[in-house]
Amino acid sequence: MHAWLCNNPVGVEELVWTELPTPTPGAGEVLLEIQAASLNFPDLLIVQNKYQMKPPLPFVPGAEYAGVVRAVGSGVEHLQVGQHVACLSGTGGFATHTLAPAALCLPLPEGFPFVDAAAFIMTYATSHHALVDRAQLQAGETLLVLGAAGGVGTAAIQIGKALGARVIAAASSAEKCALCTALGADATIDYGQENLREALKALTGGKGPDVVYDPVGGAFTEAAFRSIAWRGRYLVIGFAAGPIPALPLNLALLKGASLVGVFWGDFAKREPAANAAMLQELVGWYAAGKIKPVIDRTLPMASLKAAYARMGSRAVQGKLVLVNP
Repeated sequence: MHAWLCNNPVGVEELVWTELPTPTPGAGEVLLEIQAASLNFPDLLIVQNKYQMKPPLPFVPGAEYAGVVRAVGSGVEHLQVGQHVACLSGTGGFATHTLAPAALCLPLPEGFPFVDAAAFIMTYATSHHALVDRAQLQAGETLLVLGAAGGVGTAAIQIGKALGARVIAAASSAEKCALCTALGADATIDYGQENLREALKALTGGKGPDVVYDPVGGAFTEAAFRSIAWRGRYLVIGFAAGPIPALPLNLALLKGASLVGVFWGDFAKREPAANAAMLQELVGWYAAGKIKPVIDRTLPMASLKAAYARMGSRAVQGKLVLVNP
């Protein structure tokens, strides 16, 4: 097997495509032949030693992937050799093979493509947990999605529409806004050209959005929070822009608004039964055509560094997926 090995987490440039022995699964593990793996923002942070999870060295990055079960370890009863699965295990995906915890493998129904499956769990689980569980978004409410053309943003648009919300998508260019419209957004804001607060005031008749979905952080957080509706819920998803913003807490008081943290990874660990039910609902939504990952492009697994460079350029719309030949 081959894998991108991180021996020194100081950046992408230190990753090395390395030949390694193909491992044998232990108890509770399966050996996967990886067909596709997606690139997520934490995959960049983890090779820079900036992510909250710091795996022992050396490690293979790649949190999310899909493939074929080639061997099963002892105690694994719900998976079998030849089965197609998706997995989000935090590491191991940027390779030709990996050992995956069987408990984290999502069996794929027939006809679920590997490329879509590799881009499915993190973005849709995060957005479903945020909008359904944490925000309790209701039909007829207005949802503002920041960073709406990215992986979690495109998922949030689709889930918001599936729930019957009015979705306002905010992105950094006209091209990205056009993608959001194609995904079903009811209105868009190009915050590269428009004033976010003024645009929100015009689009909501001064009321503001009921729910704000923010995976970006940075300069737009305070403007979005100042625009939120009475009893609004502000979802803190992440900080793709880099800086972690500081909010004046009197804003929450004045709007009767909630600042709501979203940590899907810990939810999945602490509430596994609820997480499993959520994933099954999402698989059903995919089969029904309600949701479908937006794939920016696919690249060969050997082109991982080029994929990282494209992510760093902020040019990605949806998800980048690496595929093995």
